[in-house]
Amino acid sequence: MRDDVTHDVPAARRRSFLKYSGALGAAAVLPPTLAACSAGPESTNDTGNGGSGKNRTLTAVIGYGNDGSWDPTQTASAFAMAANNHIYEGLLDTDPISRVPYPALATEVPKDPNATTWRFTLRSGATFHDGKPVTADDVVFVFDRILDPKTQTLAKGFFVSWLKEARKVDARTVELVLKFPFPDGLARLTLAKVMPKHVFSRPGAWDDAIKGLAVGSGPYRQTAHHPKSNTTFEAFAAYNGPRRPAFKRMNWLTIVDAAPRVAKISGTGAGAQIADNIPYANIARLEQGGLKVAGGAGMNNLFLMFNTKHKPFDDVRVRQALHYAIDTEKMVQVALKGRGKPASSFLNEGNPSYRRAKTVYDYDPKKAKALLKAAGVTRLKVEILAVNVSWIVDCLPTVKASWDAIGVETTLAPQETTAVFTKMDQKQDYQVVAAASNPNQFGLDADLIMHYNYGPENLWMQYTRWVDNPVARQLFKDMDRATREPDAAKKKTMVQDYVDVVAEQAVLYPVVHNELMTAWDPRELGGIRPQPYPGINLLQAQWI
Repeated sequence: MRDDVTHDVPAARRRSFLKYSGALGAAAVLPPTLAACSAGPESTNDTGNGGSGKNRTLTAVIGYGNDGSWDPTQTASAFAMAANNHIYEGLLDTDPISRVPYPALATEVPKDPNATTWRFTLRSGATFHDGKPVTADDVVFVFDRILDPKTQTLAKGFFVSWLKEARKVDARTVELVLKFPFPDGLARLTLAKVMPKHVFSRPGAWDDAIKGLAVGSGPYRQTAHHPKSNTTFEAFAAYNGPRRPAFKRMNWLTIVDAAPRVAKISGTGAGAQIADNIPYANIARLEQGGLKVAGGAGMNNLFLMFNTKHKPFDDVRVRQALHYAIDTEKMVQVALKGRGKPASSFLNEGNPSYRRAKTVYDYDPKKAKALLKAAGVTRLKVEILAVNVSWIVDCLPTVKASWDAIGVETTLAPQETTAVFTKMDQKQDYQVVAAASNPNQFGLDADLIMHYNYGPENLWMQYTRWVDNPVARQLFKDMDRATREPDAAKKKTMVQDYVDVVAEQAVLYPVVHNELMTAWDPRELGGIRPQPYPGINLLQAQWI
């Protein structure tokens, strides 16, 4: 099975977004005029001029496609987001594990997170990869795009609720004006990568960004981009920021099929030093071969999404029954090899805002049968429309066996993610979707995660056809009130309370949270920190 899905992400302008995002893995064909890009079929042996010793090329294997959108304001591609963290900088960036913000293009983190105006001074001498200086105009240019009501980007959903405007003070100083105090916004600034206005204001440049054009101010610059093959980088000699490049060159291979991805990092002839998205079944063999394999537990999850306009899924008791019926402990042990936990909230247990939900779907087939009976449902037949991500497919037999056991005749219909969400976009009828999600690659704060999945203008909610439900309308109001709450403790409680509503309603809800695994050669690489979301981060890594 192909592991080419970062998570199955809907966003505004779904067709354009999905066409170029890692969620679908569609091919990007680049015009020959694009600098540092190539459209022809290329070999993954293009390593950027090789090298030896400390100057040798680092080779990484990414288990997701590199042919998704590379536009930082709209991408959800695992490959592109990970690469962009090495190519671009925000005013602030965040630690890949703790997600604590640190100064990137800005010289310091604002001293008062609760202020409604944050002033930033840009780092002296910061330049883009084409040699032009980074200015306040570039910063304002990117935020104007994100906040533009006529331009739909994924990033808009992370900023528009709390950020009023970005304004230039002088050539090296900008101010962000907030609608209300929002301390969580500091960590979100890493999602607004600063892009050169002189490059991306050109006609057609945003389309070029989607297809792979990347010009930033970060420690690595893109040197070649071969969709469906590999992307190469080299250290940016003029970089003077806080994360100095440790590798002279990097070659990131895209290998979405699990077997060749594992083979590339295995054995005496291994052609790579690090790989992400390692299947659980391969961990022991890789460790026996001297590799380090480690992961992180986060928001990565299998979720069920119900069509609430298709009876009987408009009845909350039916949705609850189908969750109670799933033997999640068996799923964790058999499909996930113990590398996961049954969901006890929409949020994973490691999230700072986690609280065990009032409704937890522990395995209870008797309760499931009773709920179906109370709803007057008999002889229910369900087709599960599922994405064919390998670990999701591994979990599906447990769902089928569990539902069959309570008298629900279940059919599994795994297919390409493209096909699944084309049906959603075309508003075709469906019953239940099973897919994967991991909003942690955007951040850890619960407000971001919940608004990413729930909201009146959110495409996930349009897919569920639930937005007009009175419970939904009240939920969205409660979520907006929590966003505006200035007291952190009160806000946390408000979030936990509305997450209880999300759990009870079970319209779009996780079944299990699982780990994502990374493997690397500790004899060659140090400073590796495996992350609980797709991709890799090498900004603090080095050769041994």
